[in-house]
Amino acid sequence: MTSKPSSSFAKPRRRATPKTEKETGGILRVAAIQMASGPNVPANLAEAERLIQLAVDAGAKLVVLPENFAIMGIKETDKVAVREHPGKGPIQKFLGAQARKHGIWLVGGSVPMECDDPDKVYNSCLVYDDKGKQAARYDKIHLFGLDLGNEHYREENTIQPGDDVVVLDSPFGRIGLSICYDLRFPELYRAMGNVDIILVPAAFTATTGKAHFETLVRARAIENLAYVIAPAQGGYHVSGRETHGDTMIVDPWGNVLDRLPRGSGVVVAGVNRAYQASLRKSLPALKHRSLDCTKCMRRQLTKA
Repeated sequence: MTSKPSSSFAKPRRRATPKTEKETGGILRVAAIQMASGPNVPANLAEAERLIQLAVDAGAKLVVLPENFAIMGIKETDKVAVREHPGKGPIQKFLGAQARKHGIWLVGGSVPMECDDPDKVYNSCLVYDDKGKQAARYDKIHLFGLDLGNEHYREENTIQPGDDVVVLDSPFGRIGLSICYDLRFPELYRAMGNVDIILVPAAFTATTGKAHFETLVRARAIENLAYVIAPAQGGYHVSGRETHGDTMIVDPWGNVLDRLPRGSGVVVAGVNRAYQASLRKSLPALKHRSLDCTKCMRRQLTKA
């Protein structure tokens, strides 16, 4: 399949008044934000605010930020220093305020949250509804590790893994939450049961992202007949790390609806539930499953 050019939302510009859901035939606009975050939390939040505004101007009602959007530190331990207590802290306050201000559902791809170990954090995906209230939280289960050439990563040194699979009922359908490295573990998504949208905020390395990111994102969409929204870190960071980018939104047939290869920006696409239902009726693969993975892992369903 031929890739689309980078998104036109990568640069700020004025847009026409967004159409209502009725005018768009029930298609809901969703957005994925790409960043190249640094070690300064206020600066990252300011950039996130600018990009959220672009997404809102494009008509998005669900906006998803990438993993580590608020901090990509010089050292892996930097995020521990800014970790937040549930319900308190500038990052959570920012997310709630932005959701409430724009009347959108806003997802903080991952936020460093307190855990029992003072030297670690939970890497938590936080979902806020259009009133600014936290609607769901998912703590990243699978922790990235890599020893390849000059690249060495050990997330287990600074992150405490979660143990709950989290799905959320929302106005956009049932949403399954995951973060970055989770993408390599299809059993997680099977354990979610039937979900309409899968979120995968990420910060893939340039090496692993180039090799596998698109393939994995499209595979998760195809095998679950679900939309996948995959916002990413994309660029060079103060620490010297390079992230892959290629933020994308993929439909249930595996088509990439919009993408942004590099740099800060926004991709926007429509979620068409009628189209999704027709695909699931024509190819009822979800009904043909003979192994019930929902019994293998603890699952948490949040009602909006």
